[in-house]
Amino acid sequence: MEAEPLIPHRTPMRLVDTLLSVHEGSGVTESVLPRTSMMADGEGRLDEVTFLELIAQSYAAFKGYMDLLEGKPAGAGFLVGVRHMEFTGRAYAGDRLRTSIRTVTSFGGFAVVEGTVTRGDETIASGSIKLWLVEDGR
Repeated sequence: MEAEPLIPHRTPMRLVDTLLSVHEGSGVTESVLPRTSMMADGEGRLDEVTFLELIAQSYAAFKGYMDLLEGKPAGAGFLVGVRHMEFTGRAYAGDRLRTSIRTVTSFGGFAVVEGTVTRGDETIASGSIKLWLVEDGR
């Protein structure tokens, strides 16, 4: 049985389709990128940068949802660093990808997040990123 989405959405630059779950500083999203996605080459293969962006956008979906639960508007954020990233597989347009993220720490408007992108049972990318979380329009 499929989980009910917490926040379903899709716009041209959004790669995350659905926030599936949230639990104690972590979350899981699902994405299925179309062949027309700017992240896919002529054969439909997704560029490795896609997996990094999936981790960042998955955290954004998680954080935005948490903000809304607290009665605050969803804030903005920017990817400011990649601590490490490992690519261990490939994915193609049309593949159903799940991204799991976990907040390692947050401090002074920054967050460090670990993420893993999977296709079925195969881990295709994992890494740690640093994000700047904009507060109150600053």
